[in-house]
Amino acid sequence: MTLSSTARRTLAVLTAAVLVLIYLPLLVVVLNSVNPNQSMTWPIEGVTFEWWRRAADSAGVREALATSLQVAAIATGIALVLGTLLALALQRYSFFGKHSVNLLVILPIALPGVVTGIALNNGFRGILGIDLSLWTIVIAHATFCIVTVFNNVQARLRRMGTSLEEASADLGAGVFTTFRLVTLPQLRSALLAGGMLAFALSFDEIIVTTFTAGGGANTLPIWILNNMFRPNQAPVVNVVAVVLILFSIVPVWLAQRLSSDVEAAR
Repeated sequence: MTLSSTARRTLAVLTAAVLVLIYLPLLVVVLNSVNPNQSMTWPIEGVTFEWWRRAADSAGVREALATSLQVAAIATGIALVLGTLLALALQRYSFFGKHSVNLLVILPIALPGVVTGIALNNGFRGILGIDLSLWTIVIAHATFCIVTVFNNVQARLRRMGTSLEEASADLGAGVFTTFRLVTLPQLRSALLAGGMLAFALSFDEIIVTTFTAGGGANTLPIWILNNMFRPNQAPVVNVVAVVLILFSIVPVWLAQRLSSDVEAAR
């Protein structure tokens, strides 16, 4: 399709406007993290790393960061195992209700977070009688992290086909040997990409976490929510927000690079 010069310029202006609208607030957060004025007045009159030092010295921030990393790591591990198994089952085998199961696997990421949070809260406390804790957050995050791994692995399995696996079986290799030596090496980049996306998704999740966190569990997004309206904590909140941005952007960027490299190799 060929666009006129006027259409191209209009599209370029609209694209630039959307990007500015999305990323300018993030830039403001980054600049406020080094703003020497505690009231966050503009324009900033210098640069200070005092708020970064205070964030590093804050026991609450360190504890929240450790909790977020722990939850994201465990939820990602669970998602890698279950998401891969589900993708293999739904892509390589035919059985009654296959399409319904596929829908049920994807549904958690399509539902509004508040609905998922309420449902899990009722399930943990009302039905199972489980007290909310770190592990209820992990289980809650795993429900939607599975989807990112599942989608990546299923897409890769579709492109791979079954010829190499069938050849392995014809040569006498069992199911597990074929998976270990043939299927898994071809899935490695998809698993890495899905795992990093799942980690980023879990690390900055707040809505579902709010409904499934116990009194002693405090993730980084919840810490930000609890402190953002306290004037003396506002500069530190900006620092923590920058850390959250970095922990979210880097895995997504790496996952995109992995996916693009694999596509280029093909």
